[in-house]
Amino acid sequence: MKAIIIEVYGKGSALAELDERNPIIREAIWQALPIEGRAILWGEEVYFDLDMKLKDENPSASSEAGDICYWSPGPALCIFFGQTQPYSRVNHIGKVVQGLDLFERISAADRIVLRKKEL
Repeated sequence: MKAIIIEVYGKGSALAELDERNPIIREAIWQALPIEGRAILWGEEVYFDLDMKLKDENPSASSEAGDICYWSPGPALCIFFGQTQPYSRVNHIGKVVQGLDLFERISAADRIVLRKKEL
């Protein structure tokens, strides 16, 4: 299993596990880690621009709290933490398993860094 730490500078960190819903996209993002961005808020979703143009794999029109997704039109990496649904179809790559409440405290432009968790 692959896991990542999502750090929001000055606010804390969360743990996420990557899954098999979109393995090609997941692996491309895994290989690009660490990834850094500035938070953009949309409802109960935090996302940030991603400098990776990837093709949709198995996109979905829905999400659940905790889902981490790649959004190809951005392109962006999205973290859903509440009831907000995607603006358009997203490619799920993992789920926040610890610290989901961190995302309720994020402000626009907060610095977010995703890193591989050493197992």
